Amino acid sequence: MTLADLVDALELQVRAGRARLEREVTGGYASDLLSDVIANGRPGDLWITLQKHVNTVAVASMKDLAAIVLVNGREPEEDTVRKAEAENIPVLVSRLPAFELAGRLCGLGVGRMG
Repeated sequence: MTLADLVDALELQVRAGRARLEREVTGGYASDLLSDVIANGRPGDLWITLQKHVNTVAVASMKDLAAIVLVNGREPEEDTVRKAEAENIPVLVSRLPAFELAGRLCGLGVGRMG
């Protein structure tokens, strides 16, 4: 499933990285600890978090994550949007809490294998 498919299905708002919405999402990871995402995130994962600062972009780039999704309607900081655009990292916003968003993603078939 592509990011564009998920944006439509989950009514996500695109704040950065619109040019990369055709990327395939191969899994998901939910965490608010950057060190945890560095240790456990996988390329192609959709990262669910409430962290909205610029360091999230560095982690997403380092791990080749498909996108960052901010939950609970949180908006990214301005420098986060600028860095995400420069790095071509999609930043999306969901009105849903992390638990509900993760459940809906699983229901759409987004999950990890192995």
